[in-house]
Amino acid sequence: MKIHSLEQGYFGIGIQNGKTPENLGVLWRSAQNFGASFIFTIGNRYQKQASDTHKAVGALPYFHYDNFENFYEHLPKSALLIGVELTQEAQWLEEFEHPRRCVYLLGAEDHGLSKEAIAKSHKLIKFNTPLSLNVSVAGSIVMYDRGLKGTIIL
Repeated sequence: MKIHSLEQGYFGIGIQNGKTPENLGVLWRSAQNFGASFIFTIGNRYQKQASDTHKAVGALPYFHYDNFENFYEHLPKSALLIGVELTQEAQWLEEFEHPRRCVYLLGAEDHGLSKEAIAKSHKLIKFNTPLSLNVSVAGSIVMYDRGLKGTIIL
């Protein structure tokens, strides 16, 4: 069994105001497969999803925050907030060095991250695509990239 992780590190991944419940289930399934330490939502609550066939919410700690302020107050100590957003300031994922300890935050498919989330992110990353990606696809690509660039422990 391979576990993808950066040495002495961890990461969490979640969605701010996710639009469709199916995307949550797909992202959680990917999070479990790619070694996430925890998953979360901000705004809209998670409900059991048919797309979460691996039951990631039962296997990984799941946190829900009513709003961004509450989420930001509870970031793990020493973890960087990495916003995934198509902005001019964002760094291309291909060039990004993933921090050892971080939390990846994705926005809703139709509105993206809130202005506050963008402003408070320690770093922003984006994809070299002309249009935005589906949130569960985007999150899966970020986690896969982290695994490729990190160490692999057998």
